[in-house]
Amino acid sequence: MNNNLNQLHPYPFAKMASLLATSTPASTYSEIKLGIGEPKHTPPAFVLDVLRENLDKLCRYPTTNGSFDLRQTIAHWLEKRFFLHHVDANTEVLPVMGTREAIFSFVQAVVNHSEAIIDSQDKPSANPVVVMPNPFYQIYEGAAILAQATPYFVPCTIDNDFKGNYRAVPQEVWARTQLLFICSPNNPTGSVMTMDDWELLIRLSDRYGFIIASDECYSELYFDEAPIGLLQACTTLGRDNFKNCVVFHSLSKRSNLPGLRSGFVAGDAEILKAYLQYRTYQGCAMPIPHQLASMAAWQDEKHVVQNRALYQKKFALWMAELGQLLDLRMPEAGFYFWIKVPEQFGGDDEVFVKALYEQANIHALAGRYLSREVNGKNPGQGYVRIALVASVEESREAISRIRKLLNA
Repeated sequence: MNNNLNQLHPYPFAKMASLLATSTPASTYSEIKLGIGEPKHTPPAFVLDVLRENLDKLCRYPTTNGSFDLRQTIAHWLEKRFFLHHVDANTEVLPVMGTREAIFSFVQAVVNHSEAIIDSQDKPSANPVVVMPNPFYQIYEGAAILAQATPYFVPCTIDNDFKGNYRAVPQEVWARTQLLFICSPNNPTGSVMTMDDWELLIRLSDRYGFIIASDECYSELYFDEAPIGLLQACTTLGRDNFKNCVVFHSLSKRSNLPGLRSGFVAGDAEILKAYLQYRTYQGCAMPIPHQLASMAAWQDEKHVVQNRALYQKKFALWMAELGQLLDLRMPEAGFYFWIKVPEQFGGDDEVFVKALYEQANIHALAGRYLSREVNGKNPGQGYVRIALVASVEESREAISRIRKLLNA
């Protein structure tokens, strides 16, 4: 077996299962799941219709890079959404079976041990580094470890607007860095990168030669202003070749289609050329019915507007009903609340999520499980992530139960 598997942390939901193993949920209440970021809104019917109408095409092998029509549809969506001058559907877009798998395999494809820093005896002095925000999506870390790279965690705290202080990363770390992960809008904090933030990272990439991988799966769940994406920042800076920059997008959150497993990677053509070769050997290709359904989803914005409006309604409800009892910080985008634990629970995220489960039958996620300790401090400790994925009716019920818990 790969010895690097021993270095992997249990997944956050496995940690939650262990924490609650001896707990009993409040039997007087039905279960409300707010711990997992799985969209519960109704998927667009017209997309499901396309899927059903083309099931007969499952008899054909799909190509690894998907159909030209799908790539062209994605390219046009990118150009319109992010004000890009031109996206080449043949070289700058690659459909994938969900971004989780793509993020993992991308790390395996790009980490290059032959470029590790060489010491005076002509031996590699250290593993390549993959930089990531902290807290973070656990796939970033697991992929880095299994690629035999060293994760470097940039704490995202209230002091830096939950975006991380990349100016504080030591030069010797940047010198070893081959890949930087950014999640904007961020999971779990809801923070969004500005143009100045992007420009800083792009300049650092130019200086040190690392790839920037931007996970933008929550980009369409915003409230007022659409978030700026990495490729948009590149275009603004006159970098239409997207040098060393790639983005990951998905239909899971945008279109409430997590089970379709449909997304794409886009950006630097040279990087995607090598990554496509990797995927050809990996054997990952999107089934043809999924491709056709995906085209229908990317071509329609009405259902996305309706989806945003539903999340906006729920956030407004939570803020109005619990804003005085909980330290609720309205995110800039996404569907998560990153909540500071009330003092009556000792500021302990594990204690709070256990109380929510045992006294209100509400599932939430302890923040410490989404982050790692750096210099003796875990930036997720003392926070709880709540996903507003349940219906408006369930949200009202969850709010009522939480009010009772906090007032008890």
